[in-house]
Amino acid sequence: MGKGTYTWKISKFQKDQLMETEDVVAVEYPITIHINGEEFATMVCTPLHLEELVVGFLASEGAILKRTDIASLEIDEDAGFAHVELNRSLPDLTQGNKRWIGSCCGKSRAFYFQNDAKTARTVMNHFQIKPGQCFNLMEAFHTQAEMFQKTGGVHQAALATEEGLELVFSDIGRHNALDKLYGYMLLHQLTKRNKLIIFSGRISSEVLLKISKMGIGLLLSKSAPTNLALELAEDLNITAVGFVRKERMNVYTHPERLNMEGQANNREVL
Repeated sequence: MGKGTYTWKISKFQKDQLMETEDVVAVEYPITIHINGEEFATMVCTPLHLEELVVGFLASEGAILKRTDIASLEIDEDAGFAHVELNRSLPDLTQGNKRWIGSCCGKSRAFYFQNDAKTARTVMNHFQIKPGQCFNLMEAFHTQAEMFQKTGGVHQAALATEEGLELVFSDIGRHNALDKLYGYMLLHQLTKRNKLIIFSGRISSEVLLKISKMGIGLLLSKSAPTNLALELAEDLNITAVGFVRKERMNVYTHPERLNMEGQANNREVL
C-alpha cells in the first residue's frame, strides 16, 4: 500500500460467517517540529505531503506569515522530525510549553485566542457562485476521496474555483488536511481570488479560523457547524455552508455569495 495506508489481517463477520481477510487502515504518524533548534510541537498525521503540512501549520499558528519567513526546511521522515530555520526569531506563541497536536477533535488541540486574534483576517473577496456549482463541486470532491473510500478513517479538504477542484489533500486529522492546503498555497504562491474550500468535517471555530487565515471567503462542508464557528464566520465575512448533499444545503452566514440568478424568485420560509 501507499505511505498513507496499511494492510491489516482481520477476522470479518458477515452473513453468519467468520472469514479471514485483510482490511486497509489509515497510517498514524507522529512528526515533531523543531524551529531554530527548539522543539515547537508534535503532531499526529498521515505521512503524505509533510512539507505542505509543516508550512501550513506554522502559518496557522502564526509562526510565519509568508513563505520567505522560512530560511530552510528539512524533513527526516525516518526519524519523524521536521527541522525549520526561520529568517527571524520565533514569536512567543507557546509561552514555554510544548504542545501535543492530536489527530482527533476536541481537547487534544490547544486553542489560543490571543494568537488567533492576531492572525485571523476579515475576508474582503465577494465573488459569487451558483447553487448548482456547489453541488457539482461536492460531488467531484466525493469522487476524489480515494483514501477515505479505502480506509474510512481520514478527512479531506480541497481548494476549488467555481469551475472545479484545484487541490485535494487527505489526513487523519481534519486540521491537518486544511494545513496541507494552506502550506501548498504558500509554497506555490497561489492566488486566493475567487477560490473556495470544500471540507469533509464539522465546521468548528478552529476550522473557521483557519479558513480566515487563508483568506478564503466561502466554505462548503458536508457536515454541521458549531455556534462559535458561525459567530466568527459572521464577523469575518465568510460564507459558511453546511450539509451540502445532493441538491440541498444550509447557508448559515453571508448568503450574498450565492448567485441566485435564474433560480426561483420565491423564498420559502420553513
